[in-house]
Amino acid sequence: MMRRDRLFLAVTLTAIFSADLYFILLPKLRSVGRRSDHFCPCGSDNLTLPRHGGLATPQLSNWTSAPPLDGTTSEPTDGGSKLGRLFAHPLYNIQTPAMGPEERLLQAEQLMEYYRKKVSRWERHMKLYSEAAAVSNITVTEHEVTFDPDASWMKFHLGINRYALYSRDDPAIPQLLKDMQGMTVISADYTQDEKALKGACDCSQVVKPSGHHLKLALKMQNFAKAMFKPMRQQRDQETPENFFYFVDFQRHNAEIAAFHLDRILDFRRVPPVAGRLVNVTGEVFQVTHNEDLRAVFFTSPANNTCFFAKCLYVCKTEYAVCGGPDLLEGSLSAYLPGLSIAPRISIPNPWIRSYTFTGREEWEVNPFYCDTVKQLYPYNSGNRLLNIIDMSIFDFLISNMDRHHYEIFTKFGDEGFLLHLDNARGFGRHSQDEMSILAPLTQCCMIKRSTLLRLQLLTRPEFRLSDVMRESLKGDPLQPILTEPHLLALDRRLQKVLKTVQRCVRRLGEDEVITKDFIKSTAKPQTATETEKVR
Repeated sequence: MMRRDRLFLAVTLTAIFSADLYFILLPKLRSVGRRSDHFCPCGSDNLTLPRHGGLATPQLSNWTSAPPLDGTTSEPTDGGSKLGRLFAHPLYNIQTPAMGPEERLLQAEQLMEYYRKKVSRWERHMKLYSEAAAVSNITVTEHEVTFDPDASWMKFHLGINRYALYSRDDPAIPQLLKDMQGMTVISADYTQDEKALKGACDCSQVVKPSGHHLKLALKMQNFAKAMFKPMRQQRDQETPENFFYFVDFQRHNAEIAAFHLDRILDFRRVPPVAGRLVNVTGEVFQVTHNEDLRAVFFTSPANNTCFFAKCLYVCKTEYAVCGGPDLLEGSLSAYLPGLSIAPRISIPNPWIRSYTFTGREEWEVNPFYCDTVKQLYPYNSGNRLLNIIDMSIFDFLISNMDRHHYEIFTKFGDEGFLLHLDNARGFGRHSQDEMSILAPLTQCCMIKRSTLLRLQLLTRPEFRLSDVMRESLKGDPLQPILTEPHLLALDRRLQKVLKTVQRCVRRLGEDEVITKDFIKSTAKPQTATETEKVR
């Protein structure tokens, strides 16, 4: 009997040891072996680039060992602009292929004809409205429309292509940001989604429709159009911890900061956004032709001019915004071309959240949810799933939990980029990192090679993300846009993104995780770049 027990014990221990060797020790040895074949693990840099030719394989042994953020690291000694050096880096000089008409969203003749007709309709409408206003003794400030085919907003629309909303060196973008800060406003109105509500307000809804959020469409004298989101929260205020993400405030400074971060990450999927002080009396009340909008203006006990969205006094979920006494800061987001000339579709995010107090979506309870997504169109081929993962990284950095849908231009089909619109619920809490936002990355364990390389680059002291963001945001007239804790939170979250990728590589291997989306880098704009699609 004793011998049988000993034999059984010996067999059991042998089986346990074999399983430990096969499932734990051997994968680690293989991982070490793969890494030692590709690079020297003793290197100190997170990323190396050859002087010529293709981009180097990312150094995976030291992804997250960025130098401390206490100022003790070596900084560039030549002074100057970190942001300028970042945009001069080879990773930011990768040329897209030569583009024909099919790669561009709009053609110049098509766009000019479209807007000439719109200007003509606008002038006829204004003539009729002025006559009616005179009969009703309504005072409306009138401005002459000057349509300029060379305006910066027109160049922005013409520059939209299959790969991004604008090119890296497009001079129209900084000019558009400058123009939005000072263009004369000739008309103010509710946005289309708020108009669609027709004043209806269902207070039983946990999540109010997007039209209930206070935002206005402003038309400029040169016929540009921008969405105005007023300041609702002070810079140093955090979202209360008991707030659900779907009832959080929309912050104008989050829209501004999101545009700058999107540009620094080289996604270029957020329309240009600039801050501006708006005179709510002279630039909204006196120029609006919407009597419903005029009706929600009032003067506060402090003698400030205020206004609110139509539903707010009924539902009491939000409150009026007030100038001081007339000036109110907010964000101006450049409008995209109209849907009639550049159709877009809105698609539910596969990782959409439950917009109820108690519900949970499948991805929140099923760690293998991505396997299901990979079987579904359009995520079973092409770059759509990789673009979703890009978007999740962007949202994690800004702490935006409200990405329930995304939009694409229909012209570019399944291979088109995703638009990162409506980022006003970002930057709510700098003290919290919501890891669930990264679910597409953690569950799918896939990332574009270009995205990974730029993220690694932004951990280096000479290109540190918080530093280049701070410098970029200084160009906005409403600076400071973000408080220092929010800027430092970007560095902390960036490290967590890289650690997530590192864990995926250790588990699955570099070839399974990192997807090549370009193979050649050049600092010479005239050289065409080849692209390679592995997945």
